[in-house]
Amino acid sequence: DGCGHTVLGPESGTLASINYPRTSPNSTVCEWEIRVKPGQRVQLKFGDFDIDDSDSCHSSYLRVHNGIGPNRTEIGKYCGFGFQMDGLITSKSNEVTVQFMSGIHTSGRGFLAAYSTTDKSDLITCLDNASHFSEPEFNKYCPAGCVIPFADVSGTIPHGYRDSSSLCMAGVHAGVVSNTLGGQINVVISKGIPYYEGSLANNVTSEVGPLSTSLFTFKTSGCYGTLGMESGVIPDSHITSSSILEWPNQTGQVNIWKPENARLKRIGPPWAAFISDEHQWLQIDLNKEKKITGIITTGSTLAEHYYYVSAYKILYSDDAQKWTVYREPGMDKDKIFQGNTELYQEVRNNFIPPIIARFFRINPVKWHQKIAMKVELLGCQFSIGRAPKITLPPPPQNKNDEKSADFVDDFIHSVKTSLQTDKTTFTPEIKNTTVTPSVTKDVALAAVLVPVLVMVFTTLILILVCAWHWRNRKKKTEGTYDLPYWDRAGWWKGMKQFLPTKSAEHEETPVRYSSSEISHLRPREVPTMLQTESAEYAQPLVGGIVGTLHQRSTFKPEEGKEASYADLDPYNSPIQEVYHAYAEPLPVTGPEYATPIIMDMSSHPSTPLGAPSISTFKAAGNQAPPLVGTCNKLLSRTDSASSAQALYDIPKGQLGPGSADQLVYQVPQSVAHPAGSKDE
Repeated sequence: DGCGHTVLGPESGTLASINYPRTSPNSTVCEWEIRVKPGQRVQLKFGDFDIDDSDSCHSSYLRVHNGIGPNRTEIGKYCGFGFQMDGLITSKSNEVTVQFMSGIHTSGRGFLAAYSTTDKSDLITCLDNASHFSEPEFNKYCPAGCVIPFADVSGTIPHGYRDSSSLCMAGVHAGVVSNTLGGQINVVISKGIPYYEGSLANNVTSEVGPLSTSLFTFKTSGCYGTLGMESGVIPDSHITSSSILEWPNQTGQVNIWKPENARLKRIGPPWAAFISDEHQWLQIDLNKEKKITGIITTGSTLAEHYYYVSAYKILYSDDAQKWTVYREPGMDKDKIFQGNTELYQEVRNNFIPPIIARFFRINPVKWHQKIAMKVELLGCQFSIGRAPKITLPPPPQNKNDEKSADFVDDFIHSVKTSLQTDKTTFTPEIKNTTVTPSVTKDVALAAVLVPVLVMVFTTLILILVCAWHWRNRKKKTEGTYDLPYWDRAGWWKGMKQFLPTKSAEHEETPVRYSSSEISHLRPREVPTMLQTESAEYAQPLVGGIVGTLHQRSTFKPEEGKEASYADLDPYNSPIQEVYHAYAEPLPVTGPEYATPIIMDMSSHPSTPLGAPSISTFKAAGNQAPPLVGTCNKLLSRTDSASSAQALYDIPKGQLGPGSADQLVYQVPQSVAHPAGSKDE
C-alpha cells in the first residue's frame, strides 16, 4: 500500500512513493519489479529523495536489488533527508527490484525515481526543468510516465515553454515524446517572452505563465502541417459520417449539420450525429496515403448548442474496408484520446508513432449532450521510394523444395520490410511546429546568392562614395564661386612656365616704347603702335630691378633680359624716378589680374615729333606748369574684351593745339601720387 505514481514501460519508466511530494503515511511498503529486454541492463536515477533516517535506515529506507524473487542480491540501502545521490545505480542484469519501506516518522516526502536501459546515457527525471542546464542546446532522454499532477507546464508550441516547466512533461504536451514510451528530446534555449499561453494537449494542461528570462522549444521532424480540412484542400465529398443531425429551428427552417461542416475554424454549425452512441463516426479520405502525426478538435462552437466530444478512438485504413484501431506500441488495449472539456477550446492529440494511411476515422466514445465536433488533421506527405529490382539469391543446395520455397518467402518478406523502413517523407508548409524544417536546396541557393548580392551592393556603395568624395575635393580646389580651371582666362599662360622655352619670335614681351621709336612714327601710327600688343599682366608697384617671380605670383614673369623700370617709360620722361608701365594691381575682390591701360592718342592734338614728351603723371612737390592741349582719353580693356573709357581730370589750363609747351596732366584720382617724384 506504499506505491505512488507508477509507469513501467518496456525501456523506461517512473516510480514514486505514495503521496509524493507530501509526507508518506506510516507503516507502508511497496515493491517495483522492473524488467527490460534480455541482454540489456537497468539504470536508476533519483529526482528527489527525502526519507526519514532517525533510526539509521532500520524502519524507513529504500533498497535496490539485482534480479527479481528470492535469488535477488542487494545493490544498496538508502535513507536520509534531502539525500543527494550522484550518478546512476546500475544493475548487473535485465531485472531490478526496488523496495520502499516507511516506518514511524513525522516528516519526509519520500522519493521519485526514473529508470531506463543503460544505452540511454543522458537520462533525466520528470522533475528536471530547463533552468537545471546551462547549455543553449542539449539532448536528453525522458522516461515514460512524466505526466504527473505535481509538475507544472506553462506555454505551448510554437511559441515555447517557460523555463520553469518540466522538460519531459512539456515534451509530452508538445507531442515530441509519448507518456507511455518516453523518448529523446532536443531542447533549444532562447530569450523569454512576456506572456505564455495555456492549452490542453496530449492529456497535459499547460497553464498561463508570466514573464520569464528564458524559454525552451523542441527541435522536431517538422511533420506538423495541416492536411487540408481548414483550408479546403480536402473536398466535401471526401468527408463522410455515420449519420447527420437534421432538425427544424423556431422559424420552421431545417438545419442540417453535415459532415463537411466539420472543418476547424469554419464559421457556422459543426458536424453532429443524428444518434449519440459509440457506433458513430466521422471519416476523412486524404485521397492518398499520408503521414498523420496529430489531430485538433473543438466542440460545436455555438453558445446556444453546448455540444462536444470528450473522448474518442482513432481508426485508420488503406481501403476503407479493413480498419485498424490505434494502439500505442507494446499495449494490448485501444488508446482512448482525451477530447474537449468545453465547446470552444482547441485540444490537440499527437500520434507517436505516426499513422500512415489514406482513410482516417474518428469514433466518439464520450460526449456532452450530443456528438458534435470540428476537426483538423496534422501531418505531411508520404510516398514510397522506387523499389529496387529484387534479385533472389540461389536457394540452398538441398532436395527439399518446401524448405527452398520457405527460404524465398522469408527473403521477400525481409525485402518488403526494408522497403517499408526506407519510406521517405516530404514536409509541407509548417504551421504548428517549434522549429522550421531545414530545406537543403533553399539553403544552398541562399548561400550562393547572399554573398553575391552583398558584394554587388558593397561595390555600388563604394563607387558612389568615391564619386562624392572626388566631387567635393574638386569643388574645394576650384573654390565655391570660381570657374573651372579650364575656363579661366589665360590658363595656357599659366602652363607655359612648365613647358620648355620657345623661340624668340614667339615670345610675348611687355609693351615698351622709347622716345626714339615714337619720334620716328607719324602721329596716326602712335595709337596704333600703342594698341598693337597690350600687356596682360600688371607690373608690381615697386622700384628697382624686377626679381624672380614665385610660382603663385599674379604677375607675368619677364622673359629674357632683366631690365629696369626706367626702360619701361614710353615717353622718355626727364624725371629720374622709376615708374611702371602698367596700372597697379586690383583689389583682392577684383579679377585675378590687373587691367592693362591702353592709351588712345588719336584725340590728342598733333604736335611736332621733335617736341619732348612729358610723363602723364604729375610730379610731386612742384606746381604743375600751365596745361597745354586737351586731355587724353584712356581706354581700359577688361578680361571680357569689352572696352570702356577711363577719364582723367580736366587739365588745369587749355592751350591751343600745337603748343610746344609741355603737356602736364593730373594723376588719375584712383592712383596715389608717387612719393619721390619731382619736376625738373
